[in-house]
Amino acid sequence: MMVSIVIVNFNCGSLLVDCVRSCLNSTVPVQVFVSDNGSVDDSIEKLKKEIIDERLVIHLNHANLGFAKGSNVVLPLAKGDFILFLNPDCMIKPDTIEKMLQEMALKPEVGMAGCLIRNLDGSEQAGCRRRVPTPWRTLVRMLWLDRLFPNHPKFESVIMHQKTLPKEVVCKEAISGAFMFVRRTAMEQVGFLDEGYFLHCEDLDWCMRFRQKKWQILFVPHVEVSHVKGGCSVNRPIRVEWHKHKGMVRFYLKFFRHQYPWPLMLLVVTSVWVRFVILCGVLTMKRFFR
Repeated sequence: MMVSIVIVNFNCGSLLVDCVRSCLNSTVPVQVFVSDNGSVDDSIEKLKKEIIDERLVIHLNHANLGFAKGSNVVLPLAKGDFILFLNPDCMIKPDTIEKMLQEMALKPEVGMAGCLIRNLDGSEQAGCRRRVPTPWRTLVRMLWLDRLFPNHPKFESVIMHQKTLPKEVVCKEAISGAFMFVRRTAMEQVGFLDEGYFLHCEDLDWCMRFRQKKWQILFVPHVEVSHVKGGCSVNRPIRVEWHKHKGMVRFYLKFFRHQYPWPLMLLVVTSVWVRFVILCGVLTMKRFFR
């Protein structure tokens, strides 16, 4: 069974080569699409020089289209029954895709699956299993109510990496966009990624839409990948935070504006932008005193 792998690259350097090589070493048939968003580093030149393989297709966008559009542009070329959306700063193992295929074959009701994503120090990365950040849950997190009342069901945290890792595969509300293993038939029903997001939150959007169409989202804890989080955005933190916070506001308004009273929505949106301003100040100070 063929699996198509979609990697959106933007100035990821040698990490891209390592990522692609790990994909091509898979124990099952794969085709790898690298969609380059106008990189100005030598990542594509390194890739062309170090990996010559007919299974690799490099698509040059000549501009930074963002993650969603950069992914969607190569999907018409993908032939796989399953599609793995993978960040270029991730490394998979030879049997990673084979194991994911086995789990998906057992559960035809699952439209998308994620796995255990680890930081370089071996810790679980926040976001690889999580709850949907509804406006209420976002408010809970911003007010630290999840820390004040850690065992209260009304104040549950969005992120779950501090919870005990499950021993078996389980369904979750959302997984990380760094590794999304997607069933083609489900994607064709749900639709492609929402290009209204530039960077961040398009994965949450997709998880919401998959669940709205009654497709389950699976978390597979016994499959592990490593992720150099921020490996392609370390030099532009404020720009990344801008798109992250802008995406969150779009996400809230798209899915929850008719479910929550407008005063709460206004409070949440205002809190998002206040948080962005504070983060910008912190990042600027760190750069100034570096």
